[in-house]
Amino acid sequence: MAKTFSIRRLEIVSESPTAEIFRERWPALFCEDGIKEEFRRISTMSLEQSFMYKLDNYTPKLITLMKAKGGVLGTTLRPFLYRLSQNQSIEEKRDTVIRSLIVYLGEKGEDLFEDCQEDCRSDAMQHVLKILVVHGAEDPAVSIIVEGKEMIEGCGCTAKACALLMGLIYALNLAYPPALRYTFEVFQKLFLDLDGIKLSPKIQALKSKLLA
Repeated sequence: MAKTFSIRRLEIVSESPTAEIFRERWPALFCEDGIKEEFRRISTMSLEQSFMYKLDNYTPKLITLMKAKGGVLGTTLRPFLYRLSQNQSIEEKRDTVIRSLIVYLGEKGEDLFEDCQEDCRSDAMQHVLKILVVHGAEDPAVSIIVEGKEMIEGCGCTAKACALLMGLIYALNLAYPPALRYTFEVFQKLFLDLDGIKLSPKIQALKSKLLA
């Protein structure tokens, strides 16, 4: 895969193939290890390690900022803050922080996450870019949907799925969903430190508060 990296990048940029066609040509890319290695080739960074480190590092300050919110936003954030006050596992805590961060940024969690039960599983065909979370008796089954197809299955947890989704976006040169522009800006520029100098006013204000 390392030897054919330049071929893939040229194909992505010049031909803009669909995700499904690209997967048929490069199936080894569409797994956890494949995405991580491709992201490292593109950015020279460790995808999951960088994402989780910054997410965990910012979490205490994010919680403080959310607790300080009043009004309608504060009321909406209250259930997330309650869950964070419980004895959650690290995976559950990361999930709650990401979902509450989306709300804090004025966006909607359902635009990123599709939560459903196993017996009424969502139709992947209707989603352009989503993280599918299927809840059942065991731990949730988490997968990434791109252009109506499950591209990566068995992500383990939603935070890892967010990191892998960022890797997939870079690998396929995909655009961020407009409805989640601030969420993905945080993922890219705060959690992955990519192009972090150019921030929108909203994310610049958030970064200043996180580093204060």
